Amino acid sequence: MDSKRQQQVANLIKQNLSEVFQREGSYFYGKAFVTIYEVKMTPDLYIARIYLSIYNADKTDVLDMVKSHTHAIKKSLVSRIKNKLRSMPLLEFYVDETLDEVFKMDELFKKLKEEREMRENKNEAEETT
Repeated sequence: MDSKRQQQVANLIKQNLSEVFQREGSYFYGKAFVTIYEVKMTPDLYIARIYLSIYNADKTDVLDMVKSHTHAIKKSLVSRIKNKLRSMPLLEFYVDETLDEVFKMDELFKKLKEEREMRENKNEAEETT
């Protein structure tokens, strides 16, 4: 579980990084739709792990573009929060896969339901004959 300070710093970074992405996002990743799903801080507040949800584009390409612009993103972020933190953490970007997992699970549940209905229909048909 994250400490209160980790949560505070994560929220600060998430809010300000969201603004950076809204204003300068097209420069960093083109026309893709990118949202910040979550920011997690290491206990020493040295690394910020930023999980991005990416839509309307290839996720690996967009992630590579964001990673290649990490210095510019960090520079924009520093200008916004320089008075609120002693030192700026390193930024690590990751693709958030939770939405994809939700869709996969949903598909699995649909398949299971269809199979169960087929078995029930088959059993009913056998009983009537």
